[in-house]
Amino acid sequence: MREGSFMRRRIGTALVAGLAFLGLGFSPGVASAAVSSLPAATPQLGTSGTDGTIEQVRQIVQCGTTMYAVGLFSQVKNPNSSVLIARNNTFAFSAVSPYRVTAWNPNVNGQVDTVACDAGTGSLLLGGVFSSVHGVAVKNIARVNGTTGAVDPAFTHTSIGGRVAHIEIVGGHALVGGYFTPTKTTPGYLRSLDPLTGADDGYITTTLISGNYFYTDPLTGKPAAPNATRIWNMTVSPDSTAVLMTGVFTSVGGQHHEQIFRLDLTPNAPTVSAWAPSDLFLHCATNEPFYAQDAAWSTDMKTIFTATTGDYQADPGSSAGPRTGPCDAALAFSAAAVANGAHLWVNYTGCDSYFSVAADASTVFNAGHQRWVSNPNACDQAGSGAIVQPGLSELDPATGIYQPGPNRGRGLGADDLLRTTAGLWIASDNQANTAACAGKAGHMGICFLPN
Repeated sequence: MREGSFMRRRIGTALVAGLAFLGLGFSPGVASAAVSSLPAATPQLGTSGTDGTIEQVRQIVQCGTTMYAVGLFSQVKNPNSSVLIARNNTFAFSAVSPYRVTAWNPNVNGQVDTVACDAGTGSLLLGGVFSSVHGVAVKNIARVNGTTGAVDPAFTHTSIGGRVAHIEIVGGHALVGGYFTPTKTTPGYLRSLDPLTGADDGYITTTLISGNYFYTDPLTGKPAAPNATRIWNMTVSPDSTAVLMTGVFTSVGGQHHEQIFRLDLTPNAPTVSAWAPSDLFLHCATNEPFYAQDAAWSTDMKTIFTATTGDYQADPGSSAGPRTGPCDAALAFSAAAVANGAHLWVNYTGCDSYFSVAADASTVFNAGHQRWVSNPNACDQAGSGAIVQPGLSELDPATGIYQPGPNRGRGLGADDLLRTTAGLWIASDNQANTAACAGKAGHMGICFLPN
């Protein structure tokens, strides 16, 4: 998921250590991505964005046989239909063909950044910036019925006062991350709640999160404005024993972490892993200090992939190629609990942003508003060896080398990728009437690429 809607218009095998791409291209024998280039006909946003109004699907999750999509929007359409359906910031549809919109309609009066499924009950937790759900006064987080959208009045909370950016329900805990600041009795930015009642369940007590990035512009020597500490995104490991968390912080649990950390879900209390990629201690462009906005696990949990924005490395501050640093790239790191670990491979876009990443056993999918992959030798243009691959790219998990696969319309960029056993779901926006996925129109905000 990308950090807001107004950033730069750019939501498992052993790897080769230290590999950086210098214009790698397609060669015979390179595997293709394991998803189809024929997107299914699914619901889409109802507005085009050509009037300058940007609407966006921020996150999509599957709960049983239903897909739930949340974000900032007011109308949706069924597949192959022009009939507009009023849906304020949340909607649901069947997870199998014909993928039709359901009656579920919580009618949220503000942006919904995240939705989490309580699989045992079929209910959902919604988080974002809002004050009313289904006509009931609630603030930024609510538990709703998965069929009717009605608010559960038994779910209350007292420790979360600010924007909720991401929720995951794992191990019986609702992990809630966002912008909410510490109080006299509760740590800030990350809480663990009982998913049924909303009460603090006591699981997170010592995972103190603090700090932000206050950079000095290397060209002017002037300090840049700081940006708010937060937890922005979470990715649960395949075995549900750990969570990757991205955000703005410099210290987590007394350890030095920037951009991303790993929280191990040990039984009585979570443990902050020593895992800390040294590349992510580097600065990107001064006006984009938070750049590693999403992360994904390999299927065997031996590798962690990150998707970054950030333009170019702020120190030494040059935008000329070849690229260095962690900015505007897909990167892979060993998941071993080692501080200051260097990347295993990096594949640059050439100063275009990635906002989301997902992986299966054969492919790392990265989405944003990039134009190229394997483009380390230029900025905002195709350098030697660059491959045209707008909006969605596919890389080999072991080497980071480009794989042939479907692309998508760029727009602002895709905030969320969800890899299921059926295929790849992509949540994006309608900026500049962006409705193309794998070269096919009719996919405004939602695209599904089956296996």
